[in-house]
Amino acid sequence: MPYWLTKQLKRAFQGKDRRQIRILNDCWFQYQHNQNSETIQSHSDTK
Repeated sequence: MPYWLTKQLKRAFQGKDRRQIRILNDCWFQYQHNQNSETIQSHSDTK
């Protein structure tokens, strides 16, 4: 998990900001999806 995201999630949880937590959670899942897509694409390019 990127440092900036970890830092913002901690701040959102400490402030009990549910809206911000949801937004950051969506960011994390989108980030993971993009990372997985890049990994799959790089593996298919090498074949």
